[in-house]
Amino acid sequence: MAYKITADTCINCGACEGECPAGAITEADDKRTINADTCLGCGACASVCPVEAISEA
Repeated sequence: MAYKITADTCINCGACEGECPAGAITEADDKRTINADTCLGCGACASVCPVEAISEA
């Protein structure tokens, strides 16, 4: 299952992007987004998010 980032909670720190083994996280409009088609559903991004902005979609 893919993960998603809650835009209102995201602080755009970039911690998640570096942890994603699939390269599914990108930055747009000062927020990070996850490409659901590329996401492996591993949860590595969610485990490093300091504001808990990432959850299962």
